[in-house]
Amino acid sequence: MIINGVTIDATFAEAFAMKATRAIITAQNEKWAMISAQAMTGFATSVIACGCEAGIERTLLPSETPDGRPGVSILIFAMGGKGLAEQLETRAGQCVLTSPTSALFAGIDEGVQIPLGKNLRYFGDGFQVSKKIAGKRYWRIPVMDGEFLTEATTGRVEAVGGGNFLVLAKSQPKALAACEAAIEEMRKLANVIMPFPGGVVRSGSKVGSKYPALGASSNDAFCPTLKGMSKTELPPECESVMEIVIDGLTKEDIDIAMRVGIQAVCDLGAEEGIQRISAGNYGGKLGPFHFHLQEIMA
Repeated sequence: MIINGVTIDATFAEAFAMKATRAIITAQNEKWAMISAQAMTGFATSVIACGCEAGIERTLLPSETPDGRPGVSILIFAMGGKGLAEQLETRAGQCVLTSPTSALFAGIDEGVQIPLGKNLRYFGDGFQVSKKIAGKRYWRIPVMDGEFLTEATTGRVEAVGGGNFLVLAKSQPKALAACEAAIEEMRKLANVIMPFPGGVVRSGSKVGSKYPALGASSNDAFCPTLKGMSKTELPPECESVMEIVIDGLTKEDIDIAMRVGIQAVCDLGAEEGIQRISAGNYGGKLGPFHFHLQEIMA
């Protein structure tokens, strides 16, 4: 398959099951809601070392938030329910409770209920106040700028992590420009995040390593500097490969995001130095969700 001069490899991205939740952060203005959201989703690029994968889903208008203030929706993914709950609670306490004018609400009502502000209430040292409105429990916790309002729980649902595609280009600037174009379009979608810095990862990995302590290592088959030293997947003229990783609430959400992102790259085309679109997989052994590139782009 070729789209605008860009070859779409006959391969698939391999993804795995995760647990996910959504939280909504509001503040007196969008600036402070975003500051809190950025802090809460920091150091959350990969479950390999971060404990979770998290990112900003979108900004919210006052008409879309529970308290009628500007807000930001974030998604957090983890491999298990316990790990997700721990990451959510720790990050909420350190990054939202501490952030001026912030409030914190559930972004998912269905699924298994896990603590959001349920245990943060103890920071109130006995002065916290509980309110139940329309069947939902909230906590008002006294803090020095007034009070911190938080919903007690949020919903945990089944999700998918690790959808991906690789952009092969003639130069590093061309690869990065293509990924930036893809991320710009993908961020318009709901229910997905691209957790790596700016949505792009340059250190794509493979399973395993020559060093026993490491479970993952550099994907040498796609490293341009190793063409003569490893079994390469790259043509001679390819000088840069970058990867976009997608986590989504459903497989269908990732299907859509991959299609939108790949199309944005192909719109730039071969004239802009884009050569191929490929994907990271491990022979179908890593996860049960397979995203076949040519089927997605058909």
